[in-house]
Amino acid sequence: MSLALLLLRLLLAGLLVGHSLQKLRGWFGGLGPRGHGQIFEEWGFVPGVRMAVLAGSLELLGAASIAAGFLTPGGCAVVIGTMAVAAAATVHNGFWANKGGCEVPFVYGALAAVIGFSGPGEWSLDQVLGLSWNFWWGVAALLAGLVAAVPPIVLRLRVLTSR
Repeated sequence: MSLALLLLRLLLAGLLVGHSLQKLRGWFGGLGPRGHGQIFEEWGFVPGVRMAVLAGSLELLGAASIAAGFLTPGGCAVVIGTMAVAAAATVHNGFWANKGGCEVPFVYGALAAVIGFSGPGEWSLDQVLGLSWNFWWGVAALLAGLVAAVPPIVLRLRVLTSR
């Protein structure tokens, strides 16, 4: 079980690092802050460049927490929240990624929730530091992430309806 949780954490963290560096650096086929900023503006997140940098930075922070298994519920909450905002911005395209839908942020957020509920496993900094997490920490991570997603989603809707 510990190996499986470590692999799950590293897989998700690796994907999140790539996802964030597309925004922050333009790596892995990304558009960088300006290019993603334009997309964010179209989606109603203003100012677009700052919002793209914020999203990329939060994804990187969540990835680091999850990879290390350090303060895991907090890192999971950050990823859940960031991905809930991204899913809300793309859900109008449907679910599947090939249509521009919310599949990717949904999967990343769901995996973060799974890790939040399971805990990071024995091979983690949380374990080394004697921190233990249970089911209720998963509930807290899920709720904190979803609640944190509400303000940017509401602000986005205000921008879109004022156009």
